[in-house]
Amino acid sequence: MQLSIVIPLLNEEQSLVELYNWIAKVMRSNSFSHEIIFIDDGSTDNSWRTIASLAKQDTAVKGIKFNRNYGKSQALHAGFLSASGEVVVTMDADLQDNPEEIPELYKLIKEEGYDLVSGWKKKRYDHVLTKNMPSKLFNWAARKTSGVKLHDFNCGLKAYRTEVIKNIDVYGEMHRYIPVLAKNNGYNKITEKEVQHQARKYGNTKFGAERFLYGFLDLLSIWFLSKFGRRPMHLFGSLGVLMFLFGFLTAGWIGFSKLWKMYHNEPNILVALNPWFYIALTVMIIGSQLFLAGFLGELILRTKREKDRYLINKTTPSL
Repeated sequence: MQLSIVIPLLNEEQSLVELYNWIAKVMRSNSFSHEIIFIDDGSTDNSWRTIASLAKQDTAVKGIKFNRNYGKSQALHAGFLSASGEVVVTMDADLQDNPEEIPELYKLIKEEGYDLVSGWKKKRYDHVLTKNMPSKLFNWAARKTSGVKLHDFNCGLKAYRTEVIKNIDVYGEMHRYIPVLAKNNGYNKITEKEVQHQARKYGNTKFGAERFLYGFLDLLSIWFLSKFGRRPMHLFGSLGVLMFLFGFLTAGWIGFSKLWKMYHNEPNILVALNPWFYIALTVMIIGSQLFLAGFLGELILRTKREKDRYLINKTTPSL
């Protein structure tokens, strides 16, 4: 099968038939062997009934239904597990993504050898203050932090080699950072293609302003995991040693200063009355805890590596 089209959705019954007809037309005109996977992320309208009706009409249509709303990342993950095409295309169900872009995305993956092609909605039909400006700031921060040079991380229209989506784990709200997850797993042939963005035709957006806050927090998580996920001692150990040394030297200076003043009969105060003494102790304790956190992280990772190595050796036949 050439194409798997994965479409997560929430309460989009008004657009589903029109979207299906549009995709089917593009598939027929390009003679693609394909499947269309709709993931109903806990809709409370008639979305699932519409999907079931489409599946009866066309065997290429498949549906996955969640009992409640789990989020776009979980919906995409379920679709990725089910997808069997050589190229996997994701798109939103609100008719803002144009299916006419799919053949060119497919060509970039199959003929030009890219691992991932991300859509870039250069001209958007969203509200400037509530969506466009925050989106530009968000994308700028994502580029600077991740090193992936894309203009529109949050575009739902993307294409992947099937190997890519089978080897990344999309969870939480990480759907925005699939290109970063792919890069962290060694898939570096990533590009973008300018795509047409269309104004929403039915219903309202399912994402509020809080998505940018969550997005930045997820970005920090990915940055940390990609930089220190395999070597936590480099972060926690370094911070712990520096803090412990600062506290130790501060405590040493307090003690030396006390002895110096006593030796020269200068007025002095009890060490226990010096606020810097307690600051030094606190910093030393925190430094020790950070060092231990890094040490425990290294032990956990070493145990996991040894377990994985054991499993590989156990399952690899001798030649």
